Amino acid sequence: MKAVLFDRYGDPLDVLRAEDVHVPVLADGEALVRMVAAPISPGDFLFIANLYPEPKKPVFPAQIGGNHGAGIVERAPPGTGLEPGTLVAFSYYNSWAEYAALPVQWLIPLPHDFAPEKAAQFFNIITAWDLLAAAKARAGDWIAVTAGNATVSSMVAQFAAARGVHVISTTRRVHTDLLTRGSAAVIDLSQLKEPIGERIAEITSGVGIAALIDNVGGPLTGDIIRTMRFGGQVVINGGMSPERFELHNFDVLLNGLEIRSHVYRYFFDPPKPEDMEELARIALESSSDDFKVSVGGFLSLGEWRKGVEATLRVPESGKQFFRMS
Repeated sequence: MKAVLFDRYGDPLDVLRAEDVHVPVLADGEALVRMVAAPISPGDFLFIANLYPEPKKPVFPAQIGGNHGAGIVERAPPGTGLEPGTLVAFSYYNSWAEYAALPVQWLIPLPHDFAPEKAAQFFNIITAWDLLAAAKARAGDWIAVTAGNATVSSMVAQFAAARGVHVISTTRRVHTDLLTRGSAAVIDLSQLKEPIGERIAEITSGVGIAALIDNVGGPLTGDIIRTMRFGGQVVINGGMSPERFELHNFDVLLNGLEIRSHVYRYFFDPPKPEDMEELARIALESSSDDFKVSVGGFLSLGEWRKGVEATLRVPESGKQFFRMS
């Protein structure tokens, strides 16, 4: 089978290669999954650079890249309820290959007609769902989401709009699709003349925002936090900016703010049986054609360099995927 793999830590453009390898041999408790699609995501590059905490570490030689994906079950242990032909999504290892051997407890069954570009990044959809829950916003509230062009940000906005929550997306490049994908307003930071607090006050008619979902960091984060209404929620989900933000204790204390980090669900542990009902609901709400995901391109495994370069250099062009079948 074809796979994209690496033998040392480093820049993905320097260490990755496409190669023919053997179809994996199943260990006890594993299913053989014929891969359909897998995204190329910034998190994959952290894994390749050995920046993830234990136990998410590469194992050499010939570590296959990719931490998320979707495929069709070809073989599974008896008694697991996973029939051959079942479409599954997973967050594990080795998704940049034509086949993957995966522990059955990490597999999430999906409807057979679930779109491949959604199935492959189902864990982004879960993350968007969880981020909105962490924001504790109610219908009629305003929230801000930084890096509005990012895949997860767009998903947050769509889930929020469906619940009557208004989203202000900030971006450094104009992306007209945002207003058709859940955002109620877009702040183009490259064109912003006034302090961002004034712009937010104008958009919200002085009400202010109830939550900030931040994927960037840097001075912008501090500026937005200082404009939040009392009792606001700050959810830190990323750090695209190399810069830090500054706050005084009173910025938090006197405004009753809560600041927390978000680590995506199932980073360390597999889904629990009691999660399956909620996961099925997430799949149902995101299965509609009205729920849009960004697609920059479907590539063969042999085109890995093209996909990695696009993800690193022009992420606003849309999510890049490997399509295996």
